[in-house]
Amino acid sequence: MEERRRLPDAELEVMQALWRQEDYPVSTAELTACLTDRRWQTATLIKLLSRLEERGFVAREKAGRGNRYRPLVKREDYLAAESRSFLQRLHGGSLPSLVASLMESRALSDQEIAELEAILKGGSHG
Repeated sequence: MEERRRLPDAELEVMQALWRQEDYPVSTAELTACLTDRRWQTATLIKLLSRLEERGFVAREKAGRGNRYRPLVKREDYLAAESRSFLQRLHGGSLPSLVASLMESRALSDQEIAELEAILKGGSHG
């Protein structure tokens, strides 16, 4: 993924709804149905999609009197870039530092610790 800035929360919420879609392109009505945490006004959603288009995250195509949208950035690529950025900003790029802070704050359950151990030993995750 080429270098892109971190998305503000509202735009990230729209991208997450877009990434959850199975077929593209999608209408604003389809996205609104997927945005269940808040009651989104159509004008607000269109403005956020316009910003996402300007930033290169979304492509818009005309469909009759409306528009349809598809992501240009894969969810996995954005998450990987955000994870690297988070790790660098808060822990100087040190994964052991992050894990140690989670352990100290008891933020990890025994199951999560076991999953991390499996990942580190080369097993699958998820």
